[in-house]
Amino acid sequence: MANKIIKAIHERRSRREFTDKAIAGDDLQEIVRAGIWAPSGLNNQPWRFVIITDAKIREELSATTHYSHIVLGAQALIAVFLDSEVVYDPVKDQQSAGACIQNMLLAAEALSLGGVWLGQILKKKEQVCQILDMSDRYELAAVVALGHPAHYDQKSNRKDLNHFILKTL
Repeated sequence: MANKIIKAIHERRSRREFTDKAIAGDDLQEIVRAGIWAPSGLNNQPWRFVIITDAKIREELSATTHYSHIVLGAQALIAVFLDSEVVYDPVKDQQSAGACIQNMLLAAEALSLGGVWLGQILKKKEQVCQILDMSDRYELAAVVALGHPAHYDQKSNRKDLNHFILKTL
């Protein structure tokens, strides 16, 4: 694999265990910057972010998910929201949020950080919004947990490519 982007895509893993080392503010900014370069319909850029490094708030958020150990172990969380005032198509804008999150996870990997996309937390999105003091204008799309990986031994595999291709016309 000669292409560094394709290599990064293949090597990225969901990292769920982190050290206690803080994440540099510049790295968090760079991760969000990578996210905002994701494609969006009509270039509406519907995403908004809350960067959470405060341990007390992370502890409150940990009660909103059965992945509390990940939230507590992360040194930073990035809550990704969609701004309802710029959303023009809910499906396309949710897809854009997914692309944004993937960009952020790839950026974290490039910065030798680890991250994981937390979606189960959406079951308590109203509680999350209350903890973060967010208005109804913003809809929670996901939370990304970040930190310095405690280890790099995550394994993953994929089914053969032919399993996914229905037709080649």
